[in-house]
Amino acid sequence: MKKHSLKMLSIIVPVYNEDRYLDAVMSKVITQPLPGGLKRELILVNDGSQDNTWNVMQSLPDKFPSIRFQLVNKPVNEGKGAALRDGFAKVVGDIVIIQDADFEYDPADYPKLLQPILDGKAEVVYGSRFIGEPHRVMYFWHQVANNALNLLSNMLTNLNLTDMEVCYKVFVRDVIDQIKIKSSRFGVEPEITAKIARMRLNGNRVRVYETGISYAGRTYEEGKKIGWKDAISAIIQIIRFRFMD
Repeated sequence: MKKHSLKMLSIIVPVYNEDRYLDAVMSKVITQPLPGGLKRELILVNDGSQDNTWNVMQSLPDKFPSIRFQLVNKPVNEGKGAALRDGFAKVVGDIVIIQDADFEYDPADYPKLLQPILDGKAEVVYGSRFIGEPHRVMYFWHQVANNALNLLSNMLTNLNLTDMEVCYKVFVRDVIDQIKIKSSRFGVEPEITAKIARMRLNGNRVRVYETGISYAGRTYEEGKKIGWKDAISAIIQIIRFRFMD
């Protein structure tokens, strides 16, 4: 297969109350070697944080002057979906990846996430926390809920993903330009998946790959934000975006 000639990776980082971790996470994102000679830009969206997050964000361009930064400061918290919508609107890169602002996901996985696109095998790549890579042992009922949501999503999209809710999703620019996000909060994950499936159904050439990634989940004491209300919302979004836009 013909390899894509791609030059820049846009890294979208929605941030809410992460002043404890943001500087160290961004340092790891920036120092991670990228395959294919890719350059990188970071688009950070402060989603109405009530801690020192915005000040930390503003300090990053001076610490890393060789990196292209775009910083967005939202005065009111609207949710991950709204933050991603704002971030996607500013993308200039050829490939787009979503990065959380904590240490649950490891930027060392970037090369394996990017390679199927660079090799011309995929237009979309999902990470998966459940296919063989190390992960921190966490909450049993979270796993049950995740499996149920993943099964429902697969049934309605006819995709065989193992981890629809994963943060690490990678897209070529043309795909993300066609996805207009409507979910403001964590329902954005099933929404993106449903819209990718619809693009495939409509005859678009969207090949989806999945690769194992490591995962170090957080406890609620460590700052985890997703809860049972988000699971209910995800069910609604899975059904909603299967049958309507």
